[in-house]
Amino acid sequence: MKATRRKSLPKSSFAIPSQRLYPIDTKARARSALAYAARPTTRGSYTTVRKAVLKKYPSLKATTGSKPKRGSVTRSAARGKSRKG
Repeated sequence: MKATRRKSLPKSSFAIPSQRLYPIDTKARARSALAYAARPTTRGSYTTVRKAVLKKYPSLKATTGSKPKRGSVTRSAARGKSRKG
């Protein structure tokens, strides 16, 4: 998103409007906001972003769950094997 377009968005189009973080003006950007907020470097923002996204797009409730636990890796992924065989 270009800076001019981002600046033209109203505060209500952001998950954290006070800081104008995580634009959620479309479903695709809402999903991206959830993905970015779930990163380990953004501690504490996932629940705030999730609430804002679900308020604006209730249909995304099925795709959002609780934040994955840090360091949770399946055994096959940890060994470098794929599930396909």
